[in-house]
Amino acid sequence: MGRYRKMPVEIEAHQWHQNGDHPEDGPADREGKVVGYFRRPEAEYKGTKLHEICGRTWHDHGWIDTLEGGNGGAQVVCPGDWVVTGVQGEHYPVKPDVFAVTYEAVDA
Repeated sequence: MGRYRKMPVEIEAHQWHQNGDHPEDGPADREGKVVGYFRRPEAEYKGTKLHEICGRTWHDHGWIDTLEGGNGGAQVVCPGDWVVTGVQGEHYPVKPDVFAVTYEAVDA
């Protein structure tokens, strides 16, 4: 197996903390076009159950449709995650620590 380097590609990214933070989503009081409301039918997700990765309650999270998502094409977005727009216009969440070592700001 050979070694490869990721080609430099400029992306657009926005840090998400709550509904309405992504510029394509519109007002925070409506379902976002990119980051939707987190929904699960099980009662434990409606209460005080904490997300095992970030430690926040599940109702603080968003849901994003991705090309490669594991849950039927969607992934959970934690408060503080970056929402990246990929080269095909797709959106996906990236944890802040991974974002910091993978991306750098580009001068406008």
